[in-house]
Amino acid sequence: HSRRFHSLTANVSQHQINRGHYDICRLSVCNLSERSCDALSSVLSSQSSSLKELDLSNNHLQDSGVKLLSAGLKSPHCELVALRLSGCLITEEGCASLASALSSNPSYLRELDLSYNHPGDSGVKLLSAGLEDPHWRLETLRYEEAAATDHQSGRGGRAGNLFSVPLSAWLIRP
Repeated sequence: HSRRFHSLTANVSQHQINRGHYDICRLSVCNLSERSCDALSSVLSSQSSSLKELDLSNNHLQDSGVKLLSAGLKSPHCELVALRLSGCLITEEGCASLASALSSNPSYLRELDLSYNHPGDSGVKLLSAGLEDPHWRLETLRYEEAAATDHQSGRGGRAGNLFSVPLSAWLIRP
């Protein structure tokens, strides 16, 4: 899977850079890891990038992948409007990388989906502050804490409603 994606990313990156035709890239549930984010970061920072929407939901990007991706988001060439990172195993550290990227290049990103991650209070506060910052264009921040692991059965993943009810928050700029 990893080799197949690496080749796919290289092809998408090369095509994106050479032709600049992609507006939307949906790579949800593609078994991507943090290593894949380096290639995507180069797409975002390319002068010819026209990518407006990127969906990487339900991949194992983790904080290290988000840090790599954030390097592309910092680029003045990045014109991404929507970024979906739902269920990517992101914690406060990943949120700090995203907040730093948005502070460096606040002009375009309007929608950020971090639902089903573990941003913690400090991660949410960092990104929520951007909703108040007049330089940031961020209008919508979606987050919903990932449910706890079902420790009783020894299984990973989302626990049933008996063990945990997700806390939802939708922050929308007026």
